[in-house]
Amino acid sequence: MGADAVLEELGVSGLGEVEEPAFSGLAERHRRELHVHCYRMLGSFEDAEDTVQETFLRAWRRRETFEGRSTFRAWLYRIATNACLDLLAKRRPEPATGGEVPWLQPYPDRLLDELPAAGADEPEAAALARETIELAYLVAVQHLAPRPRAALILRDVLDWPARDVAEFLGDSVNSVNSALQRARAGMREHLPAERQDWTGGEDDAGTRELVRRFTDASAATDVSRLATMLRDDVRCSMPPTPGLRIGRDAVVNDWVEDGFEGMTGLRGVPAFVNRQPAVAFYQWREREGAYLPLTIDVLRVTGGAITEITIFHGDRFPRLGLPERLPADGTE
Repeated sequence: MGADAVLEELGVSGLGEVEEPAFSGLAERHRRELHVHCYRMLGSFEDAEDTVQETFLRAWRRRETFEGRSTFRAWLYRIATNACLDLLAKRRPEPATGGEVPWLQPYPDRLLDELPAAGADEPEAAALARETIELAYLVAVQHLAPRPRAALILRDVLDWPARDVAEFLGDSVNSVNSALQRARAGMREHLPAERQDWTGGEDDAGTRELVRRFTDASAATDVSRLATMLRDDVRCSMPPTPGLRIGRDAVVNDWVEDGFEGMTGLRGVPAFVNRQPAVAFYQWREREGAYLPLTIDVLRVTGGAITEITIFHGDRFPRLGLPERLPADGTE
């Protein structure tokens, strides 16, 4: 919404005249997309929530600085990006290393569904929105330094003109383009080589069948059967616990050493996280007389094989909209 339209809707000549409830209502329209933007920048669902709140607070306090040279939405994005950069400078001055992101948290599809949908004539925009919220992208972008990360997301995800990105970052267009080249090279280094061939999603029958077999084999703690579904170069991580496992043998050996084969009473519930198939596992607890959250396994599937498993702890279930317990019969 352009500046004139914003002011006309509110019936004022400047945002300095706006009452707080009206301003909040206007800003709230952009909450979900700002939250996703901050999530891409930070990799943490909870940090993104805090940063959006900080964004709205800063926007309210600085409402008189909205001069109408950009849209209200772009103005909020600038404030949100600065809030992310400030948080990164304070909490995580160094980017991730070694292919691991200990602070990585999942994003539920049910909330991503609140984003404005791309039009039927915008398949590339829909694909971009999906690809840049998948966990592999989040992990790769967290390996970039904060300012190049911001430039990459503003330019390649939000499609801001290079001139606007340069103005926002206080740099020249040439410097921004040079930083973008380095950032894109860094992304290629950390993204899977076959990314353009990824499959998955609820409309993919082959993926659904693979996820079903993965669920059944996991509930039976059948490591040998699970091994047949993994690609040779599969990657497995469990943030925030350190320890990235790469390769089928390393992943399987880790499961065996952790005593996975001796576990009992598991049930799996299908889910979708970060636009990827996932399985929420519950374990029977006799004392509570119910199945309680254990882990959620988020899968990346390529060519009919599992190429990545990212495991999150059961404390993520409420955020993901998953049941906090299942009764004895296993119904939700």
